[in-house]
Amino acid sequence: MRFLTILTLATGLAATSPALADHHENKDNPLTYPETRTVDVVEEQFGEYISDPYRWLENDVREDSEVAEWVKAQNAVTDAYLEKLEGREVLAQSMEQLFDYDDLGIPVEAGGKYFYERKSGGQNQAVLYVRDGIDGEERMLIDPAGWSEDGATALAEWKPSGDGSLLVYAIQDGGSDWRTLKILDVTTGEVRPDTIEWAKFTDLAWMPNNVGILYSRFPEPDEGAAFQSLNANHAVYLHLIGADQAKDTKVYATPDQPELNHTAELTSDKEWVVITSSSGTDERYEITLVKVDAPKLETRKLVRGFDNDWQLIDGVGDTLYFVTNKDAPRLRVVKTDIGADQPEFTELVPEDEAVIRGAMIVGKTLVVSYLADANSQLSLFDLDGKAQGTLDLPGLGQVQSLSGSMKSDSGFFAFASFNRPTTIFRYDGKSPPMIWAKPSLPFDPEAVAVTQRFYKSKDGTRIPMFLVHMKGQDLSQGAPTLLYGYGGFNISVLPQYKPAWMAWIKAGGVFASANLRGGGEYGKEWHDGGRLQNKQNVFDDFIAAGEYLISEGITPEHGLAIEGRSNGGLLVGAVTNQRPDLFTAGHAAVGVMDMLRFDRFTAGRYWVDDYGYPNKEEDFQTLLAYSPYHNLTDGIDYPALIVSTADTDDRVVPGHSFKYTARLQALNTGDEPHLIRIETRAGHGSGKPTDKLIEEYSDIYAFLAHAIGLELAK
Repeated sequence: MRFLTILTLATGLAATSPALADHHENKDNPLTYPETRTVDVVEEQFGEYISDPYRWLENDVREDSEVAEWVKAQNAVTDAYLEKLEGREVLAQSMEQLFDYDDLGIPVEAGGKYFYERKSGGQNQAVLYVRDGIDGEERMLIDPAGWSEDGATALAEWKPSGDGSLLVYAIQDGGSDWRTLKILDVTTGEVRPDTIEWAKFTDLAWMPNNVGILYSRFPEPDEGAAFQSLNANHAVYLHLIGADQAKDTKVYATPDQPELNHTAELTSDKEWVVITSSSGTDERYEITLVKVDAPKLETRKLVRGFDNDWQLIDGVGDTLYFVTNKDAPRLRVVKTDIGADQPEFTELVPEDEAVIRGAMIVGKTLVVSYLADANSQLSLFDLDGKAQGTLDLPGLGQVQSLSGSMKSDSGFFAFASFNRPTTIFRYDGKSPPMIWAKPSLPFDPEAVAVTQRFYKSKDGTRIPMFLVHMKGQDLSQGAPTLLYGYGGFNISVLPQYKPAWMAWIKAGGVFASANLRGGGEYGKEWHDGGRLQNKQNVFDDFIAAGEYLISEGITPEHGLAIEGRSNGGLLVGAVTNQRPDLFTAGHAAVGVMDMLRFDRFTAGRYWVDDYGYPNKEEDFQTLLAYSPYHNLTDGIDYPALIVSTADTDDRVVPGHSFKYTARLQALNTGDEPHLIRIETRAGHGSGKPTDKLIEEYSDIYAFLAHAIGLELAK
């Protein structure tokens, strides 16, 4: 690769004059976009000359004053436009009401104590509680409310010790992926002096007798590079309670393979440390074991080669139980005796038509969570794999998480749907599940209809899609519709309650969620069908969803808005390039917009499993064909678009959104508004306080509603 100072390119992606942006005005609300300086940067790759006139916007907003001024100027234009929109306050008030419920986390049992999170209406962050005994009185352990003035510092991961006397917890500041770990005395509430920095992408595990914890971290980054530099040399460390972090012992690392990540967990009987190593985002792992009571923490390989998914369920003695996709694209359950000279895996639960999402063991019962057409099912087996029946669930929805162990006589699962926030069920392995905690709701879930449709994509593939709307609403008359999608990284987009979505629905809009290829809804084949050279299938699936909604009369012409986050932000950018005529408005949130440089920042290098390598010619040609930044087209009328990102997003760095917006505004792309909303002290999404969520989504949904004609009653 070499740098060239060429302004007119063979691909047509020429560097544009910053003055062009000053002439683009919306007919109803005149807009003058800020000038964006261009630079003469062109790169040659595989015979293509690629312009990148806004390369300087990749610089960290915290370190580069010019980028900071650009952000300030863009927010000023966006704020001025949004302030004039009718209905923004109506949406904010509706969301405030819809956030007024108990958002429940699944309990974790340790030493007869039950630990769980709850975020009640009006709270910016979830609070951690504990009960002594299943029916004991709850008491608050950790409330992050006082950790920062703006509410943007959150409680992230946490793990109680085996006897429930201590708790390790992670602090997340400003939405960053970096974590600071602390130790809490559960009885006294005292925070121990231990402080562990630079943890990231970590599990937490307690060693026997509470002597220490296992965690994962990267080396401390160079000054000023924490939020943009590539992450490498991940390692598992042992921290002894009361010791300084500088004395922590490196338990497992691969300096000869610095690109690998490693996380550690313990079986519930504390016999074995199970270390899972990965090379990217694919579920392809190596498994390394450490015998806890051995004189030295020596490692031994159980699974070599990054070929298959291996999810530890639990273990007792030398018997370990896993969910795996080895020889089973829709996954199966196996066990192995690691005391044998050459451990082999024995099948307990074979592959089925439905896809296994996860499993837990409660006493002597194996509970397996399945997905069938993007809906959850729970099936029971004994520890020899004999079927024991199923557990009834409340309807269309998802089992969000499972919590149980072989040492406990009860376990928990969480269930949710579009019209039902998380309800926690307790299961004792004998009786039907009982509701352990259920939120009081600020709306009637029975007044909201949740249905499922199936439509055909461009190549004839059958795609499921959920529709959510108020009961009694005649869909044949057409209503402004918000279509959501993701389509990547084997992530299944399942029914869940979002107050912002419900505010849209209560305002009279239809909400649609399409289960695109690239996700995990139907196993490995579904994932493979939407990644690498098959990525165009994802965009075709989403476009077909929009065409179906309009052809069926569910959505009127010019009444379709689309939304996606992260990989879904890429989706919105790609489909509006390919079919700007189909969509009337779009929201691209924290999207991956420059597909030729995504692998150069923070966690971007992991995404090559789904996107491919920009420095390999076949992958490069595929990426260039759909990269949102590179395929913006001059002289085409684009729909109304609002891009959202955050200054401390160290997952998908904001430079993606900055560059895409700058180019979108500079080209002649029609009269509709093309804005960017840039949040401060917020990251990729997790840890964002409730008040910021309400501000963000009342802004964005007012923008979309105005564009597609959803009237927001005062």
